[in-house]
Amino acid sequence: MNLKITTILGATALTALGACTDPAATGLGNMNKAQQGALAGAAIGAVLGGTRDSDKNGQGKDAVKGAILGAAAGAIAGNILDRQAAALEQAVQNPNVQIVNHGSYLQVVLPEGILFSTDSAAVSGIAQNDLYAVARNLNEYPNSRVEVVGHTDNTGSASYNMDLSQRRAQSVAGILTAGGVAGSRIVAVGRGEDQPVASNATEQGRAQNRRVEILIRPNS
Repeated sequence: MNLKITTILGATALTALGACTDPAATGLGNMNKAQQGALAGAAIGAVLGGTRDSDKNGQGKDAVKGAILGAAAGAIAGNILDRQAAALEQAVQNPNVQIVNHGSYLQVVLPEGILFSTDSAAVSGIAQNDLYAVARNLNEYPNSRVEVVGHTDNTGSASYNMDLSQRRAQSVAGILTAGGVAGSRIVAVGRGEDQPVASNATEQGRAQNRRVEILIRPNS
């Protein structure tokens, strides 16, 4: 990409952001996900438009078009995730459930302690209420795919942990399905002890590793 295209890319990205950014806001840290989505979409759209040059009019014009379209798409997707995350935070009652908006997807982290008894894959009655709340949210925002991922600590054999994590993921996915979420949207997988988020050397760390994550990814 030549200097002209690079200049256009930056200018169009900033122009797109100007439509959705508070004048008082400065820097990426002050942007919400819709604004960050607009920036990313503008940059990606400019690159794609600049390289394709489908109408033979010169890459500059295609970069501008791509940036504008990309910014609009990115802002819409980011805004939807912002609203869905806010709705989830209101619907889920247990304060130990973490809801993280990563910008391109949502992550719902449910610790083992609120879901299961030790070595069990049966979801507790209290936790089921929050899972049904998640299911209602997924039905309100149907344009996404859902990955339910089970994780364990490293206590016991790796094969046992893999099996337990798979059964737990399937139990959580089954409740989402019972709550009306289409089974075709959901994939349940077990990762066993392979993806720790804390050290397994302490009980606190092992407790953090025993979890189920629900990953909500918008359809492209």
